[in-house]
Formats: sequence, C-alpha cells, structure tokens
Amino acid sequence: MTHNSTSSQLLSPQASVFEDVKTLRLDLVPVTAESLHCQLRNSPQMRAELGAILHAEVPDGWPHENWEPHVYDYLLNLIAQDAEATGWCRYLMLRHADDSKRTRERTLIGSFGCGFPKPGTGEAEIGYGIVPAWQRQGFAVEAVEAMLPWLQTRRKIRAFVAQTFPHLRGSIRVLEKCGFEPAGLGFEEGAILFRKTLFPVAQ
Repeated sequence: MTHNSTSSQLLSPQASVFEDVKTLRLDLVPVTAESLHCQLRNSPQMRAELGAILHAEVPDGWPHENWEPHVYDYLLNLIAQDAEATGWCRYLMLRHADDSKRTRERTLIGSFGCGFPKPGTGEAEIGYGIVPAWQRQGFAVEAVEAMLPWLQTRRKIRAFVAQTFPHLRGSIRVLEKCGFEPAGLGFEEGAILFRKTLFPVAQ
C-alpha cells in the first residue's frame, strides 16, 4: 500500500485524530510506532510486552501468516513520513472479554489494513488476517463491515479493492459477504482482485 499526499484530502479538520472502532465483539485499535517496535524486537517477552501496550492477551499464534516481516519497517517508515498513517493504514482486532468463553481480558486475534486512496481512481486497497484459532467465526466480516464506512468519513474513496488467491475460499467468502465483486487479476502474481464500487468514475 502506498501513499501519495495529493491523492485525497481529509474530509474534516479532526480526521487526523484516530480512535478505536468498536463492534459487537471487537475493538479495532490503531497500530502505533510503539506496538510495531515491540514486535520488531521479537524478544522472548514480546507477547507480554505487546499485551501490556494493548491491554490484551497476545496468543501464541501471533502474528498471523499474512503479517509478513517487511510490514514492520514499512509501517514505521510510513508513520515517520505522515502522522496520519497511524490508524489509517493498520488496525489490530481485539476480541472483547467474554466470561461465557472464559476470556477475561481482550485477546489479539487479527488485523485490518487499508492504503490511502490512489490518485485518479480513488481506489483504496484493504487487507485483513486472523490467527488460525479464531478463523471461521465471522470476525473478518465484522471488522471489514465496521471499517469501510468509518474510512469513508475520513477521505474521499470511490472504491475499495482487495486481493486474495483462488484457493483461499474463506477469504473470498469474506469479500463476497461484504459486497465485493470479482474484478479480474490482482496486482500480485497468481492473485485475483475484488472491488466494491461506491461512486463510479465519470466517463
């Protein structure tokens, strides 16, 4: 995901202030430089340290498979260049405490990301990932459905796009449930593209 400062403008003077986004079962919390540095160190105490920052339990399965090593440096560089990148580009999914399921504190279960809208097309690319133990429980759909309307209040977006792979049926189903439609080949080799158009580009 790339950022071009001329690609779009904030919709309100307060749009650089990012807050948690809450759903029925999730707190979506902005990634910060502090939490990134903690994970980048990858010390034996990483999960405990990250848990203290997030006020949440960090499971053994963190980070999920889609959180690739280069992500840390990429996001830290982006935040250093543009303070608005804190919040906009990556959120962590925290499952609410639930006494009925014996989870007495929030649990880190996944992430959601979005790039800045591209100049010309106004398309913003999203991505998401869930740790295996929490997959197939509707959390990805819940996060996407909460974040897309929220993002639209911050910048002018004509469409959201997402890439996945043909064999990832669960990921495809998430996109279909959230109103995305097939849109040809993706930007990565072997990937397929899905798009959710909000405002068609004038011909």
